[in-house]
Amino acid sequence: MTKHPVCNYEGSDYQVSFWDQGNRAYEDLTESIALKRLMPKGGRLLLELGAGAGRNTSRYVGFDRIVLLDYSITQLKQAQERLGKSGHFLFVAADIYRLPFQDGVFDAATMIRTLHHMADAPAALRQVRNVLQPNAAFILEYANKRHIKAILRYWLGKQEWNPFTPEPVEFVDLNFDFHPKTVASWLREAGFKTDKTLTVSHFRHALLKRYIPTALLVSLDAAAQWTGDLWQLTPSVFTRNRAVGGTGIAEHADTIFKCPGCGSASLSDKDTCLQCASCSKKWGLVEGIYDFREPV
Repeated sequence: MTKHPVCNYEGSDYQVSFWDQGNRAYEDLTESIALKRLMPKGGRLLLELGAGAGRNTSRYVGFDRIVLLDYSITQLKQAQERLGKSGHFLFVAADIYRLPFQDGVFDAATMIRTLHHMADAPAALRQVRNVLQPNAAFILEYANKRHIKAILRYWLGKQEWNPFTPEPVEFVDLNFDFHPKTVASWLREAGFKTDKTLTVSHFRHALLKRYIPTALLVSLDAAAQWTGDLWQLTPSVFTRNRAVGGTGIAEHADTIFKCPGCGSASLSDKDTCLQCASCSKKWGLVEGIYDFREPV
């Protein structure tokens, strides 16, 4: 299997520095509105991909259980501190390119502010589709290269890359902006049908956020989000997608996990790890966090 580069937030204070102290109340609130509009009313098992410190997790109401997945143990520990260690939440450290779950075990999934770290976004989307049941909801947010600021900068000669071309642009290492039509084609190829598109963060500009009250900006953005099905000219785009076609049947009904090394679902619980009966690899379990990144 191809080894893809991973954007690792291990040791990062991202939640505090970027969100809590980063003057991003406007972005957080507008994303909350978009999620409320797009999320299903509930379900059995939700997979939150790129969960980070759990900023959005409490917004996913009505699910029996939520699996928070992130590559960073640091972020997952912060999520535990925020959410607690109740059985309602399951914390998993893993690579999105090698999801440690059986086929078709989730009836919903979200990926917010995560796809832009994927050097091979189509591969990541295929992985997501594999673990979803037919008709499962998949809420995806992606960074849009064809937004107003990028277009103006390009026309004024202040930006070399073209916001209208289909290829992703990597503006910082493992930080990509995507063209909406390209993402739409990737979703179709991965086995999704897009039901709804919302454009978010219409007024993401330092001067606007400084001089216009946050509540007003959020209200204006909420009204403008519905234009997403017509055009996408904002830096952030949210889509509600539905898994179409068939899905593989889980090998073992008593567990959601599979070995990311060999794909077997025959994993035995050894208190501090899960051991695969097929390839003998052991996957860590420390302080309530399953670690499927590398075998122990």
